[in-house]
Formats: sequence, structure tokens, C-alpha cells
Amino acid sequence: MIRCRTIFRGKGTGKALVSNVPISFFGGIDPNTGIVIERGHPLFGKSIKDKVLIFPSGKGSTVGSYVLLQLSKNKKAPAAIVCKEAEAIVAVGAIIGEIPMIDKPDVFDFTDGQLITVDGFNDAVVIDL
Repeated sequence: MIRCRTIFRGKGTGKALVSNVPISFFGGIDPNTGIVIERGHPLFGKSIKDKVLIFPSGKGSTVGSYVLLQLSKNKKAPAAIVCKEAEAIVAVGAIIGEIPMIDKPDVFDFTDGQLITVDGFNDAVVIDL
């Protein structure tokens, strides 16, 4: 179990989708499909739907918060979000979109495809083996 700080309480399980660079939700993720559309981004063309989306931090416009809300309403949101360091845009988006989110995990060493559970009720991330 990896200890962390909870941003939005909840529990979400899914396969890890890991980016080593920040994500911009406004202009970077299609809110209708959940596909990463930012050209040049390492996750370009991949779907975030039902994944545990793991990235260092957000970037870009405050409208990104509303993109997370739209993703949630469209049922294209990630199962949970893990950030190395949460910032306001992603934190607000997770809260209004009711997406479990944590940051500041004791260990930030994740691999695409790992089955991960974010437990925002107990400030923990579990990598299911």
C-alpha cells in the first residue's frame, strides 16, 4: 500500500495509464470520447475512460476543470486520478466531476497496465498483483 493525500474521496480501480509529462484537459482531452488529442503528448490517441490516470500535474486553462466534469457526465472519465502534485485545475475538476483523486504518493513509480486501486477513503493507492 502506498500512502498519499486525498483530494477527492472515493474509490476507483482500473488499469494504469501513465504519463511522465503534465496533462492539459482543455484542448488535450476530447470530452466526448475521453481520447487524448494533444499532438505530441505521450498519451496521444489513448483513451482515459475507466483508467487510473497517473501524471505529474495538470497544465493549461482553468476550463480544464469543466472538461473533467464533462468527461464524467459523458461517462468517459478516468476511474481515478493520481498526481505527483495536484494543482487547482485538476483538483477542482476531480471534485466537481466526482472522480476519486489523490496526490503526493510516497512512491511515484507506476507502469502502464498495472491494476491499481485508488482508495480516497483511506489515503492509499494499492497496486494489485
